[in-house]
Amino acid sequence: MSNPWQKWLAARFQFEKVKQLSQKDILIFIYQQGYLYLVLILITFIAGVNYANNLILGFCFLISAILCISFYLTFKQLHDLGVEVSIAGIGQVGKSVELQLHFQQAQKHSRYLWIKTDQHLEKVLISELQHKITLSFLPEKRGKFHYPTLQIYSVYPFGLVRAWTYFYLKESAWIAPKAAFYSAENKQQKHNFEPDMDEFRELRNFQLGDALQAVSWKQAARGQGLYIKVFEQHNDQSNIEIHYANMPSTEHEEKLNLMMGLIEQCEQMQCDYAVYLPQAELPVGIGENQLRQAKKLLAQA
Repeated sequence: MSNPWQKWLAARFQFEKVKQLSQKDILIFIYQQGYLYLVLILITFIAGVNYANNLILGFCFLISAILCISFYLTFKQLHDLGVEVSIAGIGQVGKSVELQLHFQQAQKHSRYLWIKTDQHLEKVLISELQHKITLSFLPEKRGKFHYPTLQIYSVYPFGLVRAWTYFYLKESAWIAPKAAFYSAENKQQKHNFEPDMDEFRELRNFQLGDALQAVSWKQAARGQGLYIKVFEQHNDQSNIEIHYANMPSTEHEEKLNLMMGLIEQCEQMQCDYAVYLPQAELPVGIGENQLRQAKKLLAQA
C-alpha cells in the first residue's frame, strides 16, 4: 500500500472513541471468488447472445441479480452499527494489554463480521443489541504503545462481495518495564531456598565504616562498585524510598527493571513506597492507583 493511500485512509477513518458506521465509513467491492462469478456472468451472457438462447440469458440475468443483492446485503452487515472502543492506558512488558470493542445496534439483526489486526483475525457473530469483543496485544518494549489499525469487514452472504471499514485509533498505552529481581548469591539448592526478597529494600553506595558482611559481593564481582544491602524489617512499616540513583546498574533500562521489581515487592508486602527518578518522582502511597502511577512514570522515563 502506497504512502498517499495510507495517509488518505488514516485521514478518512480516524477513530476517536465512539462511531456509528454510516455510508461514508464503509468501502465495498468484489471479493476473491466474486471475480470468477463475474467471468461466469460474462460467459453466460456471450453464450446466450451468440446462440440466441433465452434460457441462458435468463440464467445470466438471474446470477447478475444475485450479485447485485449481495452488494446490498453485505453493505447492511456494517451499516448503522455502533462501535465504542475502550483501552487499557497502562501496561507492562511481557503482559498483555487489552482493547475492548463494544458493538451496539438499534434492532436485533444477525451480523457476520471479521475483525482483523496485525496479530488477530477473529470471526464475530453479533445477534444481540449489545456485544463485546476483547483483543489482547503483547507489547515487547517499554514506552508508548500505539494500538494497531483495526479492520472490520464482512463477506456475508455468498462471499462474492466484501464490505469493510478501518479504525485508525488515536489512543495509546504506556508500557512499564518488565520487573527484575535481585537474585541470591547462593543459587544452589533451589528447592529449599526461601528468598529474602520480602525483606530487601535497596542497594546504596558503600560508606566508610559499613560492615563488610552487608556488601553486595555479586555487584562487586561484576565491577559495578561496592554497594551495601539495605533490608526492611517485617515489623518496621516505615516508608520505602526507591531511588533511580541507588539501582546497582549502569544501564538505564536495567535500572528501571530493578525499580519495577521493587515496586511489585512493595505492593505484595503492602508497604508504602515512594519512587524517585531523575526527572520525576512519586509521593508515598500504596494500592492500585499508586501502582498505575508508578508504572506510568517508569514507562515515560
